[in-house]
Order: sequence, then structure tokens, then C-alpha cells
Amino acid sequence: MEFLVASAIGVMAAAGIYLMLRARTYPVVLGLALLTYATNTFLFVSGRLTVNAPPVIRDGITTYTDPLPQALVLTAIVISFGMTAVIVVLGLRSYLESDTDQVDGKPEDIENENLESVPTAAERKADQ
Repeated sequence: MEFLVASAIGVMAAAGIYLMLRARTYPVVLGLALLTYATNTFLFVSGRLTVNAPPVIRDGITTYTDPLPQALVLTAIVISFGMTAVIVVLGLRSYLESDTDQVDGKPEDIENENLESVPTAAERKADQ
């Protein structure tokens, strides 16, 4: 069971890193989400895999689940949701300002053009 979970964490982390290295905004957001899922799963599994064990100690129960990793994962889920929302808004804002979703600063459509003729953000703001 541990090998299966460890393999799933490794695959999610590898896919997340691969997607984060892409040049477009959407795969970067998906890669970040996959990486946070892998981290959350790692944190959750670090509390040991126990089946049908309560997280609270009661009289007569000898096996219980550590509640700290569960609390950490719940907090991490909320933080990753907020972080993903902020990154989506930043990507949308970048797309609306530059008309491209490239994150590496080299849009494919103007790569061969003279870059001096492209106005900077400050020049566009001054023209408005």
C-alpha cells in the first residue's frame, strides 16, 4: 500500500513539475495544482496510513490516527485554493495586457519582428 501511495505522489510531483516548465499559462496553473496535490498527499500520508482508527483518543481504544497531518492538509488545501485563484487572475491579467499567454516573455508571433517597434507598458499607459 505504501509503495502505491509513494508512486502516486512521485507521478503527481513529476507531472506537476513538467507542466510548470511549459511556456503557456494554463499548463503552468495545472502543474502548480498537481504539485500542491502531491504535497498535500505527502503530508497526509506522513501521519501513517491507518484504517478505521479515530483521530481522538478514547477509553479502550489502542490504535488512533494522528490528527496533526489532517489539520495541516486542510490548511494547505485552503491555501493552495487561494494561491491557484491568484495565479489564474494574474494569468488572465497578463493575457489581457499582452494578447498572449506565454509566460517566458517570448511570444511566438512576434519572435522574428523588430522588438523596438513594440511599445512598452509604460508607453501604452502614457498614450491613454
